[in-house]
Order: sequence, then C-alpha cells, then structure tokens
Amino acid sequence: MSILAERGPARPATPAPAQPRPVRVLRGRRGEVQRPPTRARVVAGRRPAGAPSAAPRRVPVRWPWLVALAGASCLVVTGLGLLGGGGASAPVPESTATVSVEQGDTLSALAARFAPDSDTGAVVARIEELNRLDQPVLVPGLALTVPVADPAAVPAP
Repeated sequence: MSILAERGPARPATPAPAQPRPVRVLRGRRGEVQRPPTRARVVAGRRPAGAPSAAPRRVPVRWPWLVALAGASCLVVTGLGLLGGGGASAPVPESTATVSVEQGDTLSALAARFAPDSDTGAVVARIEELNRLDQPVLVPGLALTVPVADPAAVPAP
C-alpha cells in the first residue's frame, strides 16, 4: 500500500473562467460612450487647444454665373420684344378726309378701314383729336374727319 502525501488542494480538470475586469463607472455621465484616450474630443463645435485647425470650406463662387445668366435673359427678352412687336408700323397719315358715320361703325373700325397699315390705337387717338371727341359714342350720319392713307379710296359724299 502506498501513502500519498498531501501537497495542497487538488486542481480541477477544467480551468476556471477568468474574472472580468471591473467596469469603471463615470458619475454624472451616464449613457455616454467612453472614448479612447488618444482621440480628441470636440465639445459644442470647439476644437481642443493645440488641435490642428481645419481649413475653412471654400464655397464655389456662383454670383458671376448668376449675373451672366441675368444679363443673357435680359438680352433674350429685349430681342423677343423687338421681334414680336411687329416692327415699326406706318405712321398715322397726314392727309385727312371727311366721312359720314354709318350704323354700327366704331372708331377702331374707321381707323382700320381708312389707314390699314398704321397703328389702330394711334389712328383712333388722332380721330378723337381732330374731331374733339370726349366720348367714343358715334351717332349715324355724324361727319368725322379721319386720317386716310389713300385719298382715292375715300368714297365721294
């Protein structure tokens, strides 16, 4: 028979799990993630002292393009106005004739009939001026002096 000498407590066959490191609790900062000590912390948009400042972001210059676009649009609108205006119409004729107003005639109809190439609004204004008309109401049989482009086209009274 053999005698075993006690040498201390017997070890278990499987190693015991390692004890976890104690967690450091920060008071007053609950829920905030801990950052590694090597990372700079930016607080409220300020950089810590000694940190390299980033170059300010350069915004591309757009105002010259906007000025050029505005100028080009003004030129286009002006060009369309000149082309769309119908060009220069013939001036109001200098020669006049006396005509009798018929039933249903208006000043603009008379202007279109006797000065077809001229601006109708300008001819109407000239008829009102020549006859000292305050109102555009015409009475049949009224004699009016109207500018005429072709005196031969006026019917004989």
